[in-house]
Amino acid sequence: MKTVNVVGAVIKNKDGKILCALRSPVMSMPNLWEFPGGKIREGEDPADALVREIQEELGCTICVGKLIEEVSHQYPAILVNLATYEAEIIEGEPKPLEHEKLAWVKSADLMQLEWAPADVPTVERLRDFS
Repeated sequence: MKTVNVVGAVIKNKDGKILCALRSPVMSMPNLWEFPGGKIREGEDPADALVREIQEELGCTICVGKLIEEVSHQYPAILVNLATYEAEIIEGEPKPLEHEKLAWVKSADLMQLEWAPADVPTVERLRDFS
């Protein structure tokens, strides 16, 4: 069984809404929502990986904050270890360079979206602390 270590960013705007990303039809698990981020490269620090992935996926620069949640989720063919972090945009405006679209969503409304399974525990945590 393949294991993949990934990171995700919980980015809030000045109104407290959270940036959510819809996976494109050509991605694995298409048309599900997720927190933007991606795979950690071998030997890469998780925070550095998150900064790199957000630059690649959204075209902006972030500052990584505290860890929110760590989740291990077993998909049919892969085990995903996901760490989500608070993050703040310090340069640029997010654009959906790899995703179908982006949306700013109130934490109370997050569960109205259909999430990738590994992201659900983070969504529930954010909802509980909203």
